[in-house]
Amino acid sequence: MLKHTLIALLAAGPAAATGLEIDIAGEANGTVVIDLFEEVAPAHVEQITALAAEGAYDNVVFHRVIDGFMAQTGDVEFGQVGGNMSRAGMGGSDRPDLPAEFSDIEYKRGIVGMARAQDPNSANSQFFIMFADGPFLNGQYTVVGQVTSGMDVVDAIKRGEGQNGAVIGAPDVMEAVRVTE
Repeated sequence: MLKHTLIALLAAGPAAATGLEIDIAGEANGTVVIDLFEEVAPAHVEQITALAAEGAYDNVVFHRVIDGFMAQTGDVEFGQVGGNMSRAGMGGSDRPDLPAEFSDIEYKRGIVGMARAQDPNSANSQFFIMFADGPFLNGQYTVVGQVTSGMDVVDAIKRGEGQNGAVIGAPDVMEAVRVTE
């Protein structure tokens, strides 16, 4: 049985990879391409791709950006352009929170992880992109993907201020987020 399954998989060829293309505007202008790790975090990838396909991530700001650490976005509830930015980062989507899908993948520059509250099983729509290695996050947050193109655009995202990295003034925006294969 295993032999027949393996032969069928090989005959089918490599599975199409799912990813995101994110058009960013603001201090950073350009496109970022993210390869999503469907086999590592299937529930999280499904949630992200469903939200992207619905257009929920379009015009959502990078509300928390810490120099030398990460840029966080994805608050589809309170992070829309024109919304009350004092609430950005406190919301999620109308979908349920997700159980953690921790892995052995290390938090390195360009890794994309799911933001969450204190409860490890509270990730919903928000995610972050690492500017630098962050080994203290390993095994604590679900890894969902990796930037494969446009890291220079990520590096140009407007930085926040203070310890929490809140962006003051006009934050950079994910103008359009598309699911790719």
